Amino acid sequence: MTTIGFIGAGSIALQVARNAVQLGYDVILSNSRGPETLRDLVAELGPAARAATVLKTAQDADVVMTGIPMAAYRDLPVAPLRGKIVIDAINYYPPRDGHIPELDHGRTTTSGLVQQHLEGAHVAKGFNHIAAADVPTDRRPSGTPGRRALTTASDFPEAAAFVAKLYDQFGFDTLNLGPLSESWRAEFGRPAFLAALDAVGLQARLAEAPRVV
Repeated sequence: MTTIGFIGAGSIALQVARNAVQLGYDVILSNSRGPETLRDLVAELGPAARAATVLKTAQDADVVMTGIPMAAYRDLPVAPLRGKIVIDAINYYPPRDGHIPELDHGRTTTSGLVQQHLEGAHVAKGFNHIAAADVPTDRRPSGTPGRRALTTASDFPEAAAFVAKLYDQFGFDTLNLGPLSESWRAEFGRPAFLAALDAVGLQARLAEAPRVV
């Protein structure tokens, strides 16, 4: 079974980890404060979960999800993530992260910067525009009318396909935006951010997105 590692143990990562364990995945949790701070969460998740350092998580996981502040993206370890799928759930929030000119002026995307830093990794945007509390409550079986859709984007088809598979297992449809250069359409501050819509409604909301906010 695929092991999913989490670098950053914020609210969205915790909900994804909980659902992943329920689906039979093994998970490794990490944060900047050390594995001992995650002891209670690991106990809650059960024997399929363990805590580790950020470096050990990157080394041991088959797939890694990042959920850290954008200001810290350069702290992600490069070498152990080469060749691995990295699900980027990072959002850029200037009051917290400070201003990043490349993002402020629309010259790249949050995931584009993560991909640039993680040379050799296969980055796919995922889980960045859904509230953590909605992950367990908005899920619906495949084929359900009005099933909520979430976006992904990647320069690597296999990475986008993995995110789409995970979305479906979690109970969501997928809208693939194409390459990472298009991932801005569902970033923080755009109309699609946190919008609970089916694929048709989400597509319309994505089309309203301004390039710079």
